[in-house]
Amino acid sequence: MGTMDGKVALVSGSGRGIGREVALKLAAEGGAVVINDLDKEPAEETVADIVAAGGEAVACVGSVVEEDFAERFVATAIGAFGGLDIIVNNAGYTWDTVIQKMTDDQWDAILDVHLKAPFRILRAAQPYIKANPTEYHRKVVNVSSVSGVFGNAGQANYASAKAGVVGLTKTMAKEWGRYKVNVNAVAFGFILTRMTEATAGEDAFVEIEGRRIKVGVSQAAMDAVQRTYPFGRPGTPAEAAGAVYSLCLQETNYVSGQVLVVDGAAR
Repeated sequence: MGTMDGKVALVSGSGRGIGREVALKLAAEGGAVVINDLDKEPAEETVADIVAAGGEAVACVGSVVEEDFAERFVATAIGAFGGLDIIVNNAGYTWDTVIQKMTDDQWDAILDVHLKAPFRILRAAQPYIKANPTEYHRKVVNVSSVSGVFGNAGQANYASAKAGVVGLTKTMAKEWGRYKVNVNAVAFGFILTRMTEATAGEDAFVEIEGRRIKVGVSQAAMDAVQRTYPFGRPGTPAEAAGAVYSLCLQETNYVSGQVLVVDGAAR
């Protein structure tokens, strides 16, 4: 018996990185998972890995900022697996610069993916959750960041969006308590993903929504982490996923409206 047997989960941004590890963990514990990614290939690869391991998963490919995505995401869970029990709002990326150089597009893009998209997904899920009460507690885990809790230079857009996620989380915990839904957030520190790997130069970019986004951190920054962080290293996606998973357990049924900082005591 797995801890997620019979549960159906939506995990946005789960073709890669932290989201993929969350999906793999939930599926390994018996959950049925809807995988989402901007790109078809990583989404289908994650689905294939889950199915090959004996789990259940389907893909819902597309951008979380698309006008109809939230309704399509929720409908995929209900149509494929007959329910919806866990929502993990994870999708996102960073697009950094100091405020005087930040464009409106840069601001809007990050607010849309990190804050508007989770809002829309939760709004789309509400009618089903209200109409289908359960004996157990449903779970929502919104991914925030230490930038949203403490601020971070060069990330006015990202920090504001992630601070908004905290406000959304605390509000939804109060609104959805009557439905037996726990709503919490995790605020990640430095987790090693494709967006945060050390790069030798200034030429590491990815294409996201038609935009060329710089990724990675300098080797000097990575060296500083090794010198100053208590564990001497960034966290891994699997470790980050463990924090999300803990908030999906029935053992945390009286934990709601909280922000779990996951940074290895770096702050």
